[in-house]
Amino acid sequence: MNGAESLVRTLVAGGVDVCFANPGTSEMHFVAALDRVEGMRCVLGLFEGVVTGAADGYFRMKGTPASTLLHLGPGLANGLANLHNAKKANSGIVNIVGQHATYHIGYNAPLTSDIEGLARPMSAWVRTSPDAKSVAADGAAAIAAARSAPPQIATLILPADTAWNEADGIAQVAAESQRANYSTQAVDNAARVLRGGAQTLLLMTGSALTEQGLALAAQISGKTGCKVMGQTYNPRMARGKGRFAIDRIPYVIEQALPILKDFRHIVLVEANDPVAFFAYPNKPSMLKPAGCEVHRMTTGAENSVAALEALASALGARPQDTQPQKMVAIAKPTGALTHASIAQALAMAIPENAIVVDESITTGRGFFPPTAAAAPHDWLQNMGGSIGFSTPVATGAAVACPDRKVICMVGDGSAMYTMQSLWTQAREGLNVVTMVFANRIYQILRGEFDGVGAGEPGQRALDMLKIDRPTLDFVALARGMGVPGRAVADVDDFNKALAEAIAEPGPRLIEVQM
Repeated sequence: MNGAESLVRTLVAGGVDVCFANPGTSEMHFVAALDRVEGMRCVLGLFEGVVTGAADGYFRMKGTPASTLLHLGPGLANGLANLHNAKKANSGIVNIVGQHATYHIGYNAPLTSDIEGLARPMSAWVRTSPDAKSVAADGAAAIAAARSAPPQIATLILPADTAWNEADGIAQVAAESQRANYSTQAVDNAARVLRGGAQTLLLMTGSALTEQGLALAAQISGKTGCKVMGQTYNPRMARGKGRFAIDRIPYVIEQALPILKDFRHIVLVEANDPVAFFAYPNKPSMLKPAGCEVHRMTTGAENSVAALEALASALGARPQDTQPQKMVAIAKPTGALTHASIAQALAMAIPENAIVVDESITTGRGFFPPTAAAAPHDWLQNMGGSIGFSTPVATGAAVACPDRKVICMVGDGSAMYTMQSLWTQAREGLNVVTMVFANRIYQILRGEFDGVGAGEPGQRALDMLKIDRPTLDFVALARGMGVPGRAVADVDDFNKALAEAIAEPGPRLIEVQM
C-alpha cells in the first residue's frame, strides 16, 4: 500500500472514522485511498471553515475526534477561524493537510507556504511526514494527541510523494490517555472554602456541565448556600426539565459586575477567571470584585465529575439537599416577534434530546431562562468568539448524532460566513433546523460601538455595521443549496414553521425577520 492508504487504514483502526473534507490536487492519493478503504465516512464541505467547524461539533457530541482533509496552506488558513473556536472548546481533531511533494517545495510554486507556521497557533501537535514509511506512525501519533487529556488539535502535513510512495503498513495507536482524576488537596481546599460561610461562587464549564456534574453541583449548593454559574460561553451544557438550571456570567460588563460584586471566593471547576470579552475604556478587564480569592479545583485535564462527587462527600451533601428551582413559566406566544416571544416559542418547541447550537448573539441573550423549562437538551456555544461557528458545528453534531434533532440559531451577519454548511446538510440529509435572525445589522457591533465610547456613528460608520443594501434573502440562499426554507414575520407563523421543521426529517431553514 502507499502512504495515503497506510494513513487512512491507521485512522480507521484508531477509531477516527469520519473525514470532513475539502481536498485539492496534492490530496488526490488520500482521496483515492478513502475510496479503497472501508469504514471511513467522507463528508464534503464547500469551504474549509465548514470542514473544521463540523469536526468541532462532531467531537463535542461524540467525544472522539474526526479527521479533516485540507488543501495546502491556503486551505488550512481558510479553516483557522473555526479551529480557533475548537481549540478554545478543547475539541480533539486530526487535521490532514496536503503539501507539495518534498522535491517540489524548493521551486516556490504558487501554492507553496509555511504550513507548519500556519498550523501551530491553533494546533497543540504539528508534524510533517518526511517519507511514506513514516506516515502511518505519524498518523497514529496525531490520533493519540487528539485523544489526550485535555483533547487537542493535531495537524499532520502530508507531502504528496509521501502519500503516493510505497509504505510498510498501518501503525498501532497508543492507548488513549486517561483523564487525570483530580487533586484531593484542591478538593479539600474547596470544601474548606465552602464551609467558611463567606459568599462563594462555584464557576463551572466543560465536563462539569453534564447532567451528572450539574446534579452534584445542585447538592453542594443546597448544602452550603453557594451560587453555581457557568462561564459566559461553554462547549456543551445539559439543560431542560429535570436538570439543575444555572445562569451564566453575562457578556455585558455592566450586567456582570453587580452579579459578581458580593462574592468573596470563586471556586473554578475547569473554568477560567471571569474576564471581560474585550477591553473597554474605563472598564475593568477582570470581572471579579477586589479582594475576591480564586481557588482552582479542576482543570480541563482532570475528572471534574469525580471531583464534584468527592466535594459533595466531604461536605455531606446529598440529593435531598437539592433546593427546588423556580422556572420561568412557558406558554405558546402570540403577536409580534420580540426577543421574549422568540424565547418562549423556542422553549415550547425544543424536542426531547435535541442539540441546540447557539450563535444568536444579541437576539439570544435572553433565551436561557425560558429554555431551562424546555424538554431535556444539550446547548452548545461559541468558545472562541470567531463568527461563522454555528452552522458548521450543527452540521458536525448532526453527523455525530443522527437520531437527534439539531436546532441551529444564528444571526444574519454570522450566517453569511459559513452558509455553505446548508449544502452539506442537504447532501447528507442531516436533521438540522437553522433559524436565521435577520435584523439586517451587525447588532453586536452597534452595541460595541457604544461600549468602547467611539461616539455617535455617522453614515460611513453605520454603513460598516448594517447589512441592508441589498437585503439578504436567506430562503432563496437556502433553496439554492437544496434546503427548504420559509420566512416568518410574526410569532404565530414562527410557531408553525418551527413545529413543521422539527417534525420533518432533513435540513430546514427559517428566516426570522426581526
